[in-house]
Amino acid sequence: MSRALIKYIRLSPTKARLIAREIQGMNAELALATLKFTPNRGARYIANAISSAVANGGFEANEVVVSSCRIDAGAVLKRFRPRARGSASRIRKPTAHILVEVSKEVKKEDKKDVKDEKKAKTTTKKVAKKKEE
Repeated sequence: MSRALIKYIRLSPTKARLIAREIQGMNAELALATLKFTPNRGARYIANAISSAVANGGFEANEVVVSSCRIDAGAVLKRFRPRARGSASRIRKPTAHILVEVSKEVKKEDKKDVKDEKKAKTTTKKVAKKKEE
């Protein structure tokens, strides 16, 4: 498993989370292709993080899965806009931290083999306990 973290992106975390939810569990190559045609600004940053995580692990994009894509809130830049009668209103400019984790794709056949091995181990333990009694 490898990961990539991009900090202090000038992007609202709530807007970025909408995109991040869609690509979790996807194959990295498919996720990058999907993000390329997504019109949101956050898609570009998330695609960059995915490609960085794939490169950090030394993998190819077609052999890994996006195991998690987390968007955390960063610092908020506060600015003021002049308003009527000498008052001012606050403008919040949020930032986000993007954490992407990719891991090797586990095939369904491999999962079945692991389950079969676990069942075999438990049944042999049960048989051994019965023999001891």
